[in-house]
Amino acid sequence: MAKRIAIATIGTQGDVQPYVALAVALRDRGYSVVLGAPNDFREMIEAYGLDFFSLGRNIQAFVKQSNLDEIVSKSVLTSAPRLMRQGQKIVEIAARRSWEMAQGADLLIANMNTTFCIDIGEALDIPVMMSALQPLTATSEFPIVAYDGPDLGPAFNYISHAPMNWQQMFYDWPRNKLRKALMGMEPRKKGGFFKDNNGIDLPALYAYSSHVSRRPDDWPQSAHVCGYWQLKDQTGWEPSESFKEFLANGSKPIYVGFGSMPFGAERNTQILKEAVAKWGGRLVVGRGWGGINPDDLPDSIYAIRRAPHDKLFKYVAGVVHHGGAGTTSAGLHAGKPAFVVPQTMDQPFWGRRVHQLGCGPKPVPLRKLTSDDLAYALRQLATNKAYKAGAEAIAAKLNAEDGCKRACDIIGDVITNYESEAVRRGSAAQ
Repeated sequence: MAKRIAIATIGTQGDVQPYVALAVALRDRGYSVVLGAPNDFREMIEAYGLDFFSLGRNIQAFVKQSNLDEIVSKSVLTSAPRLMRQGQKIVEIAARRSWEMAQGADLLIANMNTTFCIDIGEALDIPVMMSALQPLTATSEFPIVAYDGPDLGPAFNYISHAPMNWQQMFYDWPRNKLRKALMGMEPRKKGGFFKDNNGIDLPALYAYSSHVSRRPDDWPQSAHVCGYWQLKDQTGWEPSESFKEFLANGSKPIYVGFGSMPFGAERNTQILKEAVAKWGGRLVVGRGWGGINPDDLPDSIYAIRRAPHDKLFKYVAGVVHHGGAGTTSAGLHAGKPAFVVPQTMDQPFWGRRVHQLGCGPKPVPLRKLTSDDLAYALRQLATNKAYKAGAEAIAAKLNAEDGCKRACDIIGDVITNYESEAVRRGSAAQ
């Protein structure tokens, strides 16, 4: 009988799509795979013939109802506790449903938002593997991915990762409640990000390329940089007639998209309009869940609904984006120079890496972005030959990798070599 693997991920599309790619690769290896995710992604997951398991409410609805625009731009201190309580509730629901999903599984794969799988794996006595789309294991080589300040040296870099453990402590409360209520276990003895109940590092799969961010020398052997988990588009997407007409009637456009978080849509749209007027070129704007108001745009800006980046980026000269791991990967795989306007989370890190790799201008945080900044970056993306060459060189390396294959190999080794608690107790007694 095929080994069954359960994967749990919650978040926006960028937090789910790579796991669809991994699930497809595992299924093609002969494993039985179930992918747990928010309700938003049922259709996408089932379109690939995968077994979908609902982990709770639509994240898109949460984003809109939580007034994240106001929280990020105006009242972080007063609004953050409410937001975190809502986040705890989402995690608790996902944990309860993951407990159901994991029954009968031979291995669990979790990410930074589903660390409760560590407890589930302990209760069911099955191996748990952690995963992430960005480097989260502490290192002295670079600071925590959300840091957006000057270089303060190795000691600061290592210490800066401490907030990851503080965040984990916040979510340990609902986890410990569920350990008792669902699993009949005592509270966790030791905490720590991506560690088991004994404080030992769990196997961790990092779904990005070492060509983009090299593996730190001070990481434990349990941390593996696999390469990107690329999902092949099967929607059959082609440019609409109106998009084809836009492409044919002027210079090659640059793509602009700010991801799934609706921060400052009106302000961002005004900056876009002013920047295009100053630059004189053309844009394709991704509508997504938010970030841009598609109404009343000039003829030089084409607003496009959701389109697979790997196909859409073939039609553009460069990419302006928020720095999410997925969009960063798509732009680099397409060999397109990029300008990153990070907002939060890991976006500052990817923005720095794109610039340091010679693939685009220095990033500017979205909250500080001006129309002059954007106009300058657009000119650079359209005309700077060094950025174009840098992006194409990285693309050649990335497209030669198979991150899903590497991950599947490691997962297979973990399943094969796992010793159950009963076996370990028996070995210790001899």
